[in-house]
Amino acid sequence: MANIDALIEKFALANAFQYGGKAQPGSIIGKLISEDPKIKAKLKEVMPKINKIISEINKLSIKQQEEKLLKIYPEFFEKKEHEEKQLKDMPNAVKGKVVMRLEPSFSGRMHIGHAFPLSLNYSYVKKYDGKLIIRLADTNPKSVELSAYKGLPEDANWLTSNGVDQVVIQSDRMPLYYKYAEEFIKKGFAYICMCDPEKWKKLTLAKTACPCRSIAPKENLERWKHMLKDCKEGEAVLRIKTDIKHPNPAIRDWPAARIIVTPHPRQGKKYRVWPLMNLSVAIDDHELGITHAIRAKEHIDNEKRQLYLYRYMNWKAPTQLYVGRIKFEGMELSKSKIRSMIESGKYSGWDDVRLPTLLALKRRGYQPHAIVDFFTDMGVSEVDKNISSTDFFKLLDAANRKLIDPIAHRYSFIPTPVKIKIDGAPKIKEITAKLHPDNDKELKTIKVGKSIFIPHADLQKYGSTEVRLMHLYNIILNKKAKFTSEENKPIQKIQWVSDDNIKTSVLMPDGEVIDGLAEANVEKLKIGDIIQFERFGFCRLDKKEKTKLTFCYTHN
Repeated sequence: MANIDALIEKFALANAFQYGGKAQPGSIIGKLISEDPKIKAKLKEVMPKINKIISEINKLSIKQQEEKLLKIYPEFFEKKEHEEKQLKDMPNAVKGKVVMRLEPSFSGRMHIGHAFPLSLNYSYVKKYDGKLIIRLADTNPKSVELSAYKGLPEDANWLTSNGVDQVVIQSDRMPLYYKYAEEFIKKGFAYICMCDPEKWKKLTLAKTACPCRSIAPKENLERWKHMLKDCKEGEAVLRIKTDIKHPNPAIRDWPAARIIVTPHPRQGKKYRVWPLMNLSVAIDDHELGITHAIRAKEHIDNEKRQLYLYRYMNWKAPTQLYVGRIKFEGMELSKSKIRSMIESGKYSGWDDVRLPTLLALKRRGYQPHAIVDFFTDMGVSEVDKNISSTDFFKLLDAANRKLIDPIAHRYSFIPTPVKIKIDGAPKIKEITAKLHPDNDKELKTIKVGKSIFIPHADLQKYGSTEVRLMHLYNIILNKKAKFTSEENKPIQKIQWVSDDNIKTSVLMPDGEVIDGLAEANVEKLKIGDIIQFERFGFCRLDKKEKTKLTFCYTHN
């Protein structure tokens, strides 16, 4: 059984380190059976042992888990390095000539749903030394979020580490869309339909052309001019001629532009005929030289629609790659719903830490590289995926931890502080400690003072036992504590601050605020700095006031 103990410990440590410090029995059982199928018959006998070892490992800090893992299972880290997924080659891709684009919804800031295609686009552009374009689709005056003009490029540049090469605003390109619309009409590829919508729907379902389809280009141009100046909303639609008997009714003479008289937030009343997505996308992709596009697989029919324009005009169509949907269970990703909840006051803004927006993740201290790597590893696949909020953040936290743990300075934070007196304590004015356990050169000075504050939870948990005040000395813990020795014994270590401290609040991911005291050294930090409050978690400094600091909690 000693060999099984070693296997359990090895796999439990790996599982805990990979998923936020807490190992899960189910994952370890699968690994054990994979290693030795005979274990399956002994599960009842082995389960108590698994639970006991997991319980012991889950008590360790992530740093301690990592150190132990390096000793007993060093190949875990080598394996991860070698197994790192590589992006598959894109068909028809030439190094230095790849141009890709992303068109995020224009109704608000980006969230993790947008991070998936953006990460793939960015990673492919890097792979091929290409160009990345963000296209702002603001051609529906009724659903334009003004903050998106500045916000969407900011989100994209943050996630890609300033990897966006060009930002295109579609409403600024209206003359171009009008120019091509007239060309399509002149060449007989498009017409102005003025039929009643219900009548047109019945005709097209019957695979029968509406009367407008046969009108000569000259008259259609007159109708176009009328549409631009006088028609009411719903009276006229620009349609692209396709196969009226196409098996898919959605492909038959698809709508390309419609009338919207609502003033545009950017263009005012300058335009009243606005292109629909398939028209503007096809024209932009051609004009901007897009070579490859990654799209959700529900856009397959849109590609079929757009290909009519490419064939009519002898344009070279981009290579299309399709991805399945990722359903993030337990997360609200509807921008309209998020905006509504912001407006109602439920959320403070797009950067509210409870939201799955990129702005909120940035505010919490997540590194863009961790997010890009997470989604790039998924690769281009048309298979739909489901992932719970809990599992998503476990994986993202593990990726982010690898980036920030080696550089985050360590400080003490005392939630719900309790003041204690220590009898017989040596008179120590100050001590020095490492800012990071792996760096001997960067040190901090901590004033000891007369008063010691510890977490109330530690007093309840470790009261009447001997504990070590980190970097200081050992005491028998109570409100009236007793000094025992300065020897660094293998006993429980707890955080403390002296009366040289600063009021500190930590905003948690669920919106809860934890108040406490932090060591005075945190006053030197700048907004945006990411640190670790030892035995509490990684945090990012969000706000500085004269007498108080506010941090956002990242993860443990």
